[in-house]
Amino acid sequence: MGGIVFSSVSAAPSQATARATGLAKIRQRGRLIVAVKDNLRPLGFRNAAGELVGLEIDLAHQLAVDLLGDPSKIELRPVANAERLPALINGTVDLVIARLTVNRSRSRQVDFSPPYYLDGTALITRDPRVQSLRGLQRRAIAVLANSSTVAVVQSRFPQASVVAVPSYQAAKELLETSQAVVAFAADASVLTGWVQEFPAYRLLPGLVSTEALAIAMPRGLQFQELRQQVDRLVRRWQVQGWLASRIQAWGLPQSVQ
Repeated sequence: MGGIVFSSVSAAPSQATARATGLAKIRQRGRLIVAVKDNLRPLGFRNAAGELVGLEIDLAHQLAVDLLGDPSKIELRPVANAERLPALINGTVDLVIARLTVNRSRSRQVDFSPPYYLDGTALITRDPRVQSLRGLQRRAIAVLANSSTVAVVQSRFPQASVVAVPSYQAAKELLETSQAVVAFAADASVLTGWVQEFPAYRLLPGLVSTEALAIAMPRGLQFQELRQQVDRLVRRWQVQGWLASRIQAWGLPQSVQ
């Protein structure tokens, strides 16, 4: 899947700039530091050349353009899920654009921009007999064990059998080597990347649930200008259609937005 590929700065931060502050400090530093994913196609992942690409990478580079005038004035820091909020709260990054969903608990710790994508629970299958979500009633559906998706699937498909699996790889193996399950339920953004990598699978139309993905920003009066600028830019991208065009370019379901 193609996209806008920008160069990025990966040098280690100096002690003077290790703790990010407000927009003025970012401009004085000369680069924006953003936490991203590097293993989550099509949001943030490494292409064949090892470059970070994806929808969220495009957003980060566009912020560098709009805030600093240059897409290369950015440092992209890949993080694990558990590292996203601590990196922002500790001030080691300016923003987080790393498939972070908005919820009440997180909103007490950080601020969020308007959503740039509405993700949610979707399902994939390779069974040609299943063409819609209706075809999954009374069937077996694989779900990651102990995930919130379990309750979502149980509520939406009360007559289906939910089969818990420990990992995405385990779900794939079960779908390919057994008749025990006909579909796998997970986040639409993740499953989009799955289908792009393994075209034998199909993403069934429609979502079972929705959740907003947004840019996470630090709280505090010293970050007010940064938050205002990011909020303004996300809304402008929406109005001008730039955001929708990038979502389409990365193959994400337009019906989610």
